[in-house]
Amino acid sequence: MSDLKSGSSYYEVLSPWGEVDPIFLRPISRRLSTIENKTIGLFANNKRAASPIQAALEVQLKTQFPSVKISHYVFKGGNREVAGTEYEAGYTDWLKGVDAVVSAVGD
Repeated sequence: MSDLKSGSSYYEVLSPWGEVDPIFLRPISRRLSTIENKTIGLFANNKRAASPIQAALEVQLKTQFPSVKISHYVFKGGNREVAGTEYEAGYTDWLKGVDAVVSAVGD
């Protein structure tokens, strides 16, 4: 920033230790002991390569684990997170029906 009258410049310095909204920590979900007879959720954002990545993964999963069930969720809301969007409720409902999720961004 600049003071036009005196011609001098000044800078506002912010503390890296400033107050932030707390993000509560939670542990990483436990890994499944097997994916046999489980429902695996395949989450893809709307980037061009995400869905083909998930399609290839689905073929591999079904080849190696014939009893696995697949559930797809393709996020059409943009390249941001689902949380806080109009899609959050549907996404949360989808999560209730899967045992694990594999996400593809597709960049």
